[in-house]
Amino acid sequence: MPNPITAAGGGELGARTVRKVSVRILPLVGLLYVFNYMDRANISYAQLGMEHELGLTAATFGVASAIFFLAYVVFEVPSNMIMKRVGARLWLARIAISWGIVTVVTGFVHDVTQLYIARIVLGVAEAGLFPGLLLYLTLWFRSKERGRAIAALALAQPVAMILGSLTGGFILDHVHWLDLSSWRWVFVLQGAPAVLIGVLVLFYLPNVPSTARFLSKEESDWLEGEIAREYRPEEKETFLGQLRVMKDRKVLYLAVANLFAACGLYGFTFFLPQIVKQMDPSYSATNIGLLGAIPFLVGALGMLLVARNSDRTGERKGHVIALMVLAALGLFGTIQFRHSPAIALSCLSMVGIGVLGYMAPYWAMASRVLSKEHTAVGLAAINSIAALGGFFGPYVIGKSATVDNVSAGLYFPIGCLLVCAAMLAFVKVPRDRRVADVADAPTAAVK
Repeated sequence: MPNPITAAGGGELGARTVRKVSVRILPLVGLLYVFNYMDRANISYAQLGMEHELGLTAATFGVASAIFFLAYVVFEVPSNMIMKRVGARLWLARIAISWGIVTVVTGFVHDVTQLYIARIVLGVAEAGLFPGLLLYLTLWFRSKERGRAIAALALAQPVAMILGSLTGGFILDHVHWLDLSSWRWVFVLQGAPAVLIGVLVLFYLPNVPSTARFLSKEESDWLEGEIAREYRPEEKETFLGQLRVMKDRKVLYLAVANLFAACGLYGFTFFLPQIVKQMDPSYSATNIGLLGAIPFLVGALGMLLVARNSDRTGERKGHVIALMVLAALGLFGTIQFRHSPAIALSCLSMVGIGVLGYMAPYWAMASRVLSKEHTAVGLAAINSIAALGGFFGPYVIGKSATVDNVSAGLYFPIGCLLVCAAMLAFVKVPRDRRVADVADAPTAAVK
């Protein structure tokens, strides 16, 4: 995880409080999302073994990858609203335990239909986790630290894919216990830890600063006061009243733009092992795992640099647009140089920087749109609509890919990334105050 976030403004009390929060909250939240994303995407490596046993083609694999998101989208907003009522600790623990069990059970499917059902149930189990974590961070970090806090959360994605790539390839080549196929063990061994993490969340994750044992009353009062001042006061609304935020045109516009970005992200994530495999068909599963980890490692480093620069300058939109264009160029280069492993991996690393690095400035930008009362529904609504990109990206790539050329399906996510960049060019987003400016005027209110 990144170094603890340093508070801008608030003096010694603020610095101490933010340091404590970042050390105690971010590791557990990050660990939760690492295994969440790994269990969502571990089918990308399992398919290298299951394709023969289950008769999985590129098209059916695309459907199996994509169908997860249909259930995920339907239950996203209700999940976040329930979390707001029952508290993060209980609801996030429920999500982790249930998705871990479903992932383990997926290791025992026997045909494509059962695989489809398991992926749908996994979508139901996982629904609401990412927007729930985003909502949770808004209770603990001010806007001036939130970009890097979100980056710490988003960093879980490349960490998950690095860990999933290395362990997935190794398991496929070396784990054949109890006469079970190695691809089944990918699901079992990568799914079981989520149940244990859910138990940790249940016992150790505080709901709000005022209930955190690691903060003094002075520290929790300061933090809750700082965060409360950043939001417009809003009257409590009913369930239907909160849903009105889903009609907000700016929210919908940002959600659709993120949908196109998600087409690139998930298409890249789910089909990366097949792209690497086609660079050289002689690669073993372990080699594919090692090489497939490189773009995510580079993307993780790029993500941290982008988040730091975005927070330093207070600029969000320009960063996202530039990263979308970079990812599109990387995918185009991957198509052109797919038989030159060194060049293709360099291009895939560009994609990794683009599709991973954009998340921190994007969500920091989106969180500025919403009032405190609408944050739960608004973030979930944006993420729900955007998650449809997780359906369309893998589905269209799978339908467009050929047996000899998976890269043929990459033109679709290229177009989607460029559409996202073009849409965001027309959005007017207020610039966050630069960290240096805030440090000079610690008592200034956030506009």
